[in-house]
Amino acid sequence: MTSSDMSFSVPKRFAFRRIISVVAFAFLVLFALLETVPFVLTVANSFKCLPAVQDYPQSFIPVPPFGVECRTESGASRPAEETSGPLTFNPALEGYERVAEFNLPTWFKNSIIYAVAITVLRVMFDSLAGYALARIKFPGNRLVFFIILGTMMIPGVVLLIPRFIILKQLGMLGTYQGVIFSLAADAFGVFLMKQFFESIPEEIEEAAMVDGASRLTMFFRIVLPMATPALTALTIFSFQGTWNNYMDVLIIIGGQADLWNLPLGLAQLRGQFGQTLEWNIFLAGSVITTLPLAVLFFIFQRYFVEGISYTGLKG
Repeated sequence: MTSSDMSFSVPKRFAFRRIISVVAFAFLVLFALLETVPFVLTVANSFKCLPAVQDYPQSFIPVPPFGVECRTESGASRPAEETSGPLTFNPALEGYERVAEFNLPTWFKNSIIYAVAITVLRVMFDSLAGYALARIKFPGNRLVFFIILGTMMIPGVVLLIPRFIILKQLGMLGTYQGVIFSLAADAFGVFLMKQFFESIPEEIEEAAMVDGASRLTMFFRIVLPMATPALTALTIFSFQGTWNNYMDVLIIIGGQADLWNLPLGLAQLRGQFGQTLEWNIFLAGSVITTLPLAVLFFIFQRYFVEGISYTGLKG
């Protein structure tokens, strides 16, 4: 091959790679947009009147007038054609106004109590257990770790009955404590923290031990501050899982509406309207439930991604 042939082949090779990169980028952008469609339609339909949700669920572009009334002076529902079309709709607040008529503030408060308390306890217990398994070489260390991993393979629904029986014997059914203490630690959090702690060089702790630091001092003053990415990921996972927890709260709390969280409270809306589910009200409640999690993720997404990367490190 002559030098002139090589001069032509190199630009062609770079041009081909560039085309592949552009196509791949366009595919990823398209995939990302498709992933946002359900959330966008959920938010859009929460601001529609019920007939518009039923006849034009695909419309997502809000146009004036805003805050339209969903009912006529006689109390009848406005036809879908008056407030919506194939692509555009006039935003209404009926869904959010109707949701506010329920015990939403109490459910919201309970969700915060459960999520914050359980997240704090999980971060504390999971990090302590993960550090012990990563650094303290006691007899049966690996066996304990494999048992913890084994619990991750057991479907959560299998543990509901044993948990219910234990809480009943302890007199914790129908209480905040029953929900919080039964979910105060989880196997995934222990696994995540163990993987992260094993990525920290042991020489750092050995230097601290030479200076006379105890194991707890090293953990709280040296190791734990270095584990910010994993702690943040664990915090987001725990908060998200607890915030969306429906089954555990249902089993432990039962019919005590003053202790329900948002998912359990919103699920009861399906039984409030007879055979017809008023989708604009249900979707408005779903948006209210999802919003705190979305804000939390966007604020800490960098730490979230960094923390997840450590789950694949050496075990």
